[in-house]
Amino acid sequence: MDIAPSPFIPPAPKPRTSPPSTLEMIRIVYRNPLELWGEPSYNEPWISVNGVGGPLVIANDPGLIRHVLVDNAKNYKMATVRQKILRPILRDGLLTAEGDVWKRSRKAMAPVFTPRHIFGFAGPMLKRTEEFVTRYEEAPGTVDVAHDMTLLTYDILAETLFSGEIAGEPGSFAREIDRLFETMGRVDPLDLLRAPDWMPRLTRIRGRKTMAYFRKIVTDTVSMRTERLARDPGNVPEDFLTLLLRAEGPNGLTRAEIEDNIITFIGAGHETTARALGWAVYCLAEAPWERDKVEAEIDAVLAREPDPTKWLDAMPLTRAAFDEALRLYPPAPSINREPIEPETYKDLYIPKRAAVLVMPWVVHRHRKLWDQPDAFMPERFHPGNREKIDRFQYLPFGAGPRVCIGASFAMQEAIIALAVMLSRFRFDTVAETKPWPVQKLTTQPQGGLPMRVTRR
Repeated sequence: MDIAPSPFIPPAPKPRTSPPSTLEMIRIVYRNPLELWGEPSYNEPWISVNGVGGPLVIANDPGLIRHVLVDNAKNYKMATVRQKILRPILRDGLLTAEGDVWKRSRKAMAPVFTPRHIFGFAGPMLKRTEEFVTRYEEAPGTVDVAHDMTLLTYDILAETLFSGEIAGEPGSFAREIDRLFETMGRVDPLDLLRAPDWMPRLTRIRGRKTMAYFRKIVTDTVSMRTERLARDPGNVPEDFLTLLLRAEGPNGLTRAEIEDNIITFIGAGHETTARALGWAVYCLAEAPWERDKVEAEIDAVLAREPDPTKWLDAMPLTRAAFDEALRLYPPAPSINREPIEPETYKDLYIPKRAAVLVMPWVVHRHRKLWDQPDAFMPERFHPGNREKIDRFQYLPFGAGPRVCIGASFAMQEAIIALAVMLSRFRFDTVAETKPWPVQKLTTQPQGGLPMRVTRR
């Protein structure tokens, strides 16, 4: 009789058994916030304490999460600390804008992310991935999968949303993205203490050169398309970039808002999918019994179904493996809100200006919500099981009015990328593969993901 293998337990910080001192907490938050959370965070429905910067509520209960993100979302704005980190990078992009600016941006982008448009992106996604993986034919051996996924998702983003017309060179783009998140993507201790804005933040000073690099890419990209629209308006692709520029005007977006949204998508937008793909490939390599199932499914579907728009629905095991990687390593590990007015949920009092943290990293590993929460078990998301998961205990794309507008785009992109890569190549860990999850806006593998690639 076959004995089922023990589930793979991917690397993650162990929950703290005692609270850190204030100084230690500031140091941990700067270095890696994922290492901050203690046993109560993974066991209690919510925690309410007085933190360094004021009242702090950690929301783990799906009912409370729904209340904050959906039912009473109008009483919650983006948290001050989160805005201090992200706004210097994204300014009035969709992730950081609020009020009328956010509404205008969301309305302008909505047509790009309809099912019809997303299905239309499947062909270019497939083409770019097939071109990308030829590098593994030419140079088999050890590669950094984390770095490669950044390049691949950049290629896909450039082709689909910008019709291949992004200024700048992909290799330098990937390097600068890493540098940006290493500097400006970290929590600055002064932000945690809610220090006045006039006090200089070292993280932001270190990131100025990189930020200028991205701003130049955006300005040059917009200039290229604007000139093309003026020169030959009837022969311009109706992509994300064109739709944004057509939304410019007195009742639409300003030029600055357009540029902010472009930098949001070429920075944060592609980065999240890249990280999720890297972690998925890594987890499958460490759980070959799961990889065998995924490879068999991909081979069967590709043999009978050439249309990539059908793959997401036709590959439930592949999707389940990706969903499980998203659970263990949510690209956006923290959702931060702040109540405009004080309120009470059940017996929890939430004071005005409290930092309310909904942390997918913690919720996805909560002892009361998941069986064997630290294990890589894609069967949680197999058909018949995934329907039992509460909508508000699994939040890789957030929830409510500010749910990720590109969620369907990202899922289609990920399944196409995995199908192409895993149908042709096998990725295995090597002695140097020792990733450690670190929160720098996204959940990144410190040390990269060096892996051996061989032809299947």
